[in-house]
Amino acid sequence: VMTAPVTAILAMDMQFYDHLKFLFPHTDARAWFAGNEALIQSTAFRNSSLQAAYFMIVARGFGLDCGPMSGFNQEKLNAEFFPDGRFKSNFICALG
Repeated sequence: VMTAPVTAILAMDMQFYDHLKFLFPHTDARAWFAGNEALIQSTAFRNSSLQAAYFMIVARGFGLDCGPMSGFNQEKLNAEFFPDGRFKSNFICALG
């Protein structure tokens, strides 16, 4: 990470369900999630992992190496970059 040109924080929006009226307009999907912390957590983690994988596929398609990493202090990272708590880091990825 210290020598990588760029390190991306791949994070999850813990209030993603607020966007469902636009993204999934044919029903009130927000109601499925609001107040259900276990479902919010599992859905946010799964979907942010999938989106991060697409991010890495595209980065590799542009010829960049990717070094996805866990094992860092997520609490410190979240406090520094996402102090309001809406977003939480999933993992980081060094690009170069």
